[in-house]
Amino acid sequence: MTDLQKRSLIKVAALSAVAAAALVGCGKKEEAAAPAPASAPEPAAAAPAPAAEPLKIGFAYVGPVGDGGYSFAHDQGRKAVEKEFGDKVKTTFVESVPEGADAERVLRDLATQGNKLIFGTTFGYMDVIQKLAPEFPDVKWMHATGYKTAPNASTYDFRTYEAAYLAGIVAGAMTKTNTLGVVGSVPIPEVLRNINSFTMGAQSMNPNIKTKVVWVNEWFAPPKETEAATSLINGGADILFQNTDSAAVLKTAEEKGKRAFGWDSDMTAYGPKAHLGSAIFKPAGFYIQTTKEVMDGSWKSQVSWWGVKEDAIDIVSLAEDVPAETKAKLDEVKKGLKDGTFSIWKGPLQNNEGKEVLAADKVGDDDFMRAVNFYVKGVEGKVPGGK
Repeated sequence: MTDLQKRSLIKVAALSAVAAAALVGCGKKEEAAAPAPASAPEPAAAAPAPAAEPLKIGFAYVGPVGDGGYSFAHDQGRKAVEKEFGDKVKTTFVESVPEGADAERVLRDLATQGNKLIFGTTFGYMDVIQKLAPEFPDVKWMHATGYKTAPNASTYDFRTYEAAYLAGIVAGAMTKTNTLGVVGSVPIPEVLRNINSFTMGAQSMNPNIKTKVVWVNEWFAPPKETEAATSLINGGADILFQNTDSAAVLKTAEEKGKRAFGWDSDMTAYGPKAHLGSAIFKPAGFYIQTTKEVMDGSWKSQVSWWGVKEDAIDIVSLAEDVPAETKAKLDEVKKGLKDGTFSIWKGPLQNNEGKEVLAADKVGDDDFMRAVNFYVKGVEGKVPGGK
């Protein structure tokens, strides 16, 4: 066999080996690609439910939360909501929001930040809330002390006139001059109700009572409140009452050796020697109930007015020298207010010009109360802006 023939045979053998290897490789690929026997698919793991977003709640206060009075009391209510609902809510507050253009800016900002429940806590926010409510229909608006509602805007109030009447009972029993002084904020029905109720409470203990009023035309203005309180003391008042938001009136009474009341919150610490008691409102229960209603979808636009009956109004921290019989009278009146057997505003009742405003045995209903624009008999002067 020639060399050429040998090389040809070797070449053929090599090519045959390569072809055989290729055929074996193809056979393995086909075998690997064969489908596996059918079996039941394993169930997919359930996706975790998304965590519910907390309800965002905004509060706008007309004064600072450290005022010791009105805004402080509302902020205690906000904190009660946080304690009640924990991480199911997220609250925000803005303090010292003036009534007017600033109120619109702040309330609008609270809405755009995603707050779905917003509390505006002073009368002067009313028209702003009425303007914003239709612009933010998914927000539940709550306006304190006003009288205008909308499909997504309610009003709420506390019967502070009941607390004023209770304070009046104490003042009537404790005065030595028969002259009481009141520092008023702004002459709206809410404040006039309180001045009149304070006077009527005092007259229930002492019919010779007369009440002097000085207006400061602001809710929170400590220097003006101090000046007004001083003027009342100089005018013969030995016991002071207020419908303003700071502790300035009580502090002034302490400095001048007179007596006074705390208002909206317990103000004992601001004038412990002067302090006769604090006429307070407690908004926590209302704020918690409203939050629940928004959460469970039962919220609806309405007018709410809570008082002694709902445990939202009281007089607390009575001075040690308040007589036992006066304390007993307070308990009697509170019981009557709670069970409906006693009415503060019941005729016959005259204004301070001798005109009958409630006939004998007639009880002033809520519509009547919301329209009070006069002083009762015993209050000196004229209502600012009145006829």
